Amino acid sequence: MTTLPNLAICGLLFAAALPAQAGPVDSGGTSFQLEHVDAQGVRLVRGKDRVTLSFPAPNIVQIHGMPQGFDSPAGIVMDPHASHDTVSDLHVSKNADSTTWATHDLAVTWDSRTQHLTVADSQGHTLLQADPASLIAGRIDLQHDASDTFYGIGGFDAFEPATGGVTRTGVQIAKAGEQGYPGGPFVWSTRGYGVLVDAIGAKFDLAGQHILVSGFSHPDISYDVIAGTPPEIFKGLADLSGAPPMFPKWSMGFTNSQWGSDEQELLKIVHGYRERHIPIDNFTFDFDWKAWGDDNYGEFRWNAKKFPDGPSGKLKQMMDQLGMHMTGIMKPRIHVDTVEGRYAEAHGYWVTNRPQNTDYFSLKPVRELDFDQPVVRRWFFNDALKHSFDTGIVGWWNDEADDTNSDTQFLNMQRALYDGQRAYSPIRVWSINRDFYLGSQRYAYGLWSGDIDTGFDSMAAQRQRMLSAIDVGEMKWGMDGGGFKGHPDDENYARWIEFAAFVPIFRVHGTYGEKRQPWLYGAVAEKAATDAMRLRYALIPYIYSYERSATTQGVGLVRPLFFEYPDDPQVRDDVDAWMFGEGLLVAPVVAKGQAEKDIYLPEGQWIDYFKGTVYQGGQTIHYAVDNKSWADIPLFIREGAIIPTQPPMDYVGEHPVTQLTVDVFPAEHATHFDYYDDDGGTYAYERGVFFSQRLSTQRSADGAIFAAGTAHGSFKPALKYYLVRLHGVAAGSVTAGRQALKSYADAAALDGAKGEGWAVGHDRYGSVTLVRLTAGQARELSLHAAAAAH
Repeated sequence: MTTLPNLAICGLLFAAALPAQAGPVDSGGTSFQLEHVDAQGVRLVRGKDRVTLSFPAPNIVQIHGMPQGFDSPAGIVMDPHASHDTVSDLHVSKNADSTTWATHDLAVTWDSRTQHLTVADSQGHTLLQADPASLIAGRIDLQHDASDTFYGIGGFDAFEPATGGVTRTGVQIAKAGEQGYPGGPFVWSTRGYGVLVDAIGAKFDLAGQHILVSGFSHPDISYDVIAGTPPEIFKGLADLSGAPPMFPKWSMGFTNSQWGSDEQELLKIVHGYRERHIPIDNFTFDFDWKAWGDDNYGEFRWNAKKFPDGPSGKLKQMMDQLGMHMTGIMKPRIHVDTVEGRYAEAHGYWVTNRPQNTDYFSLKPVRELDFDQPVVRRWFFNDALKHSFDTGIVGWWNDEADDTNSDTQFLNMQRALYDGQRAYSPIRVWSINRDFYLGSQRYAYGLWSGDIDTGFDSMAAQRQRMLSAIDVGEMKWGMDGGGFKGHPDDENYARWIEFAAFVPIFRVHGTYGEKRQPWLYGAVAEKAATDAMRLRYALIPYIYSYERSATTQGVGLVRPLFFEYPDDPQVRDDVDAWMFGEGLLVAPVVAKGQAEKDIYLPEGQWIDYFKGTVYQGGQTIHYAVDNKSWADIPLFIREGAIIPTQPPMDYVGEHPVTQLTVDVFPAEHATHFDYYDDDGGTYAYERGVFFSQRLSTQRSADGAIFAAGTAHGSFKPALKYYLVRLHGVAAGSVTAGRQALKSYADAAALDGAKGEGWAVGHDRYGSVTLVRLTAGQARELSLHAAAAAH
């Protein structure tokens, strides 16, 4: 095997437009010929037709078919700012009939006899066979193993039955769709590969042993094959399509949306949360905050009648003192008989297929703006909206941009707000939107599942909706907790809050006049809901670290079980449970009056978070459910988990966190957790202003090892110590390198002392060794059991 250095020239190896006649051409043959072209690498040539191969990353090959040499720019699905490192280990080998390009992650072989490309993994197992001629004919044709299971492409809208699970077969359309629908031209398999197509609205046919893709809007076709485990596939997807920027830290907390409120009620509700010490960080207004239809800029400014202290900023000051954020609804339409409406008319800013109609709320004529036009996006973030932002509307709930038959209308509406806010302010962008097309994630884009019904059946169906959204690359998902249409009974509300506490965007909402404050649903539901909310807030350090992971690794807080256990056939279409980060498995109660719930636990050891009961995985357990207090959440700790927590607060950042509790459950194999923090509100993290430290552990022959790695980033948090609780370990000695740490008689003595030290105790999980360590310092601890210490 020999090295061909020129093939390793940066990211999109052949992305530059190639002249139709560059190099020698086989103008009369019917077969592709392999041609080497200067420093750009290789291509297949048949007359004027071109098929190029490039390697954006060691586990990605990009295949681009260019009939007659036609080469269009990359589409909206692909990140225009993506940069790719040089693939330094790309090698080429040849024999009489084939040529293979290989990295340590995948190999691509061109067989000149069969005229096919074969993509194999690092072990040499064939993943896909591709027919380059199909690209010239206007379609993709990939052959795969008959046993492959597929995910992605699309999910469910708000109202269709979601009984089909999350696996995908047959004809699937990549689309943004109706309310709540997530879609994109991306299909992947747990057998170790994903296929990302640069297209809008493509048709996928998963028929037999073929992935057939058609319905392209331009002659040339480009797609990427990503090899690896599910997390590696989604890391590749983020590298190609763009990673989501981080949401503000406050948005890891709880959001109360409401339709039908004014300033007086807002203050009453917020004080109600604070007096009861029920955590909340955000109140989201529906139409109420706007002077909708009142004057030339009513769509963009405060309603001074309902919120008299909104325009002056006084309301913002009051909310700031209470630790609250305010976010507001935005619509894609404006009133035509206004200054901005006439301007839009004069400049051709309307969506052409949406004529003027009467707005259902203002009862005045409106039209919808065409956000696919860059000039409309630049115009939309106007001075009136900037003033609303300055006076407290710091996040965007975008609604009703899903009825123009455009896969990119919602994407580009939020893009207008993202680009506008980023150009105007260093404050991070937050949004929720009512459909999703791949590429949207680049614009701080959350998805909610639409105007869903109340009730247990509707609640249960949100699981498929969430997991199918994540399967297509939308890591920031939420729902109208409690349901939008109707009034949930007390039990439904309590169980819905417990469910919503374990999804990325924790939020409640209801139709006009519906209230979703916990104290309105009876004492039993209020306690169950409040406990779940406080647990969510205790887990903020854990949750926020996974918010960072979504940006750096492409996989966020919620992971379907088949992400972590791709070889387990029991979880291939499992929506009953999911991983909440890598260390917790949750299976919320979604049936009324349930007294027992069957839960499948994958391989390994699992520990009941609340009870400490230990279960061996690879089996279905019969789990008792309290159907009287509704207070229990089936939540299990994965062996090897490292879970940082903090005292629950009334809002994120209420108090500086000077000590984190880190619960550690060592396994026989090494595990780690990347703890992350930053200022929580700006984009300084993009310039390295963050704090990150890897925490790792492993069980040893007579105890355990725990290590804190080198800290990274220039951010200086308030954090001084980790209180590490190593469960299942009763140490007789604890050393850091060759130095023994100071021991204390018990946990209370350690708690009352200053500085580093350790003690042994007991909790619901059994024996535990507590170690206080200075945060930010690289340390490796050895814990030896008492019998081995003498």
